[in-house]
Amino acid sequence: MRRGGLLLLGLCLATPAAAKPVAPKAFCDALPEAPACAGGVPACTLCHAVPPARNAFGKQLAEVLAPEAPRPLSDDDFRGGLAAALAAVGPLDADDDGADNAAELAAGTLPADADSVPRAGPCTPSMMGAWNLCGYDPAFAFKRIWLDVCGHSPAYADLEAFVALEPDAQMARLHDTLDACLDTPFWQGKDGVVWRLAHTKVRPIRAVKSGENAGPIPLGDYDDDYRLFVWTQTDDHDAREVLTADYFVAPAGFGRLEKVATRTNQPVVGERRAGMLTHRWFLVLNVMFTGIPRTAAAHAYRAFLGLDVARMEGLVPVEGEPADYDDKGVTEPACAACHSTLDPLTYPFSRYHGITGRALGYDPQRVARYYRNEAPTMAQTPEAGVFMGQPVADLVEWAEAAANSDDFARNTARDYWRLLVGHDPTPGEAAEFNALWKAFKGEHGYRVEAMLHALIETEAYGAP
Repeated sequence: MRRGGLLLLGLCLATPAAAKPVAPKAFCDALPEAPACAGGVPACTLCHAVPPARNAFGKQLAEVLAPEAPRPLSDDDFRGGLAAALAAVGPLDADDDGADNAAELAAGTLPADADSVPRAGPCTPSMMGAWNLCGYDPAFAFKRIWLDVCGHSPAYADLEAFVALEPDAQMARLHDTLDACLDTPFWQGKDGVVWRLAHTKVRPIRAVKSGENAGPIPLGDYDDDYRLFVWTQTDDHDAREVLTADYFVAPAGFGRLEKVATRTNQPVVGERRAGMLTHRWFLVLNVMFTGIPRTAAAHAYRAFLGLDVARMEGLVPVEGEPADYDDKGVTEPACAACHSTLDPLTYPFSRYHGITGRALGYDPQRVARYYRNEAPTMAQTPEAGVFMGQPVADLVEWAEAAANSDDFARNTARDYWRLLVGHDPTPGEAAEFNALWKAFKGEHGYRVEAMLHALIETEAYGAP
């Protein structure tokens, strides 16, 4: 099961049939520094043996969670009682491994698994290798930057010269090397590292590409999407503009890129643009022929915020939803838990053409004009929606809310962490990762390259 978990604390603490979409956020609100929250939300195994059966920790927690409140717990009772319940079971040892529940949660180990125990004891330096295995090794980081960002190993003479430097000079050289490598075609050129990082967000399909190297059914040119992504991730540019840009990025010759106000293949007018979300390729691929394009909202949520509605991540139910304007049966109990969040997320996408009428780009009458006969209430579909509990009037406001969210900052930092460190943040790396994404949103001003300078100083990157 993915780190987000499908049922999480809600199933382990409520009745077996009552999932709690609020549980992941409630846990991380109660224990924001917990390693389990570093990459998003805790896993099912925190409270479950086999969902919905509770493990030993889940049983302890259930016994003390809002004991005076009626069962099944309401969302408000659940949220209101969780912090006190976690504090109450903190001194207990659910798995009898010698570490109490609070210590396990703080270390990122599993309080119901006796084989998952916080690491204790000092590191013993290895005498068998060239690297310092007990902490940050500048020489190791130096070689790693060359490989990861420049694309090849440093010359032996350069490595020897680096090792001979004093510690402060070594750190300065690391940052100078990173700056030089970040300007190379290997990092920011077409098909370079950053370009390839956009693959899962763009999802290119050669058969329907237009423009250069067009396919047999040319519907949209995804090169524009890649160019905007690379532009926002490099130099001193604001990464949020991948979602908020009212401009396009075009090739300028010799591998360079430039901002432009219009592109002949991009029909959405400036005041209705929302970065990649309103690029023709995104709309062709995700809206297609759909009146209420839930796929578009779900993909944007997943690709740019790291939240998967299908896995019950990022759910913030909206009162009165789902309204089921297109008569798809989403009010059924099995569907409503997700669609109460997904449908309000989707409404702002509904005025942008995919394949039908795509030359028009944005059309405020799109649903009524093209889809009114699909269902009796179809024409009542609003354009205004709700993002993470925040009302938004249209997709431009949706994109601004998303770009300024913690989830966007966390997901952007996680993309580069995976790229350079090689895996999702581990429990032991949670403190460094949390500091990284918060600094990206704060002192780094959403500049990816500033964040990367902080990343190469982490032990996760520089320790062998």
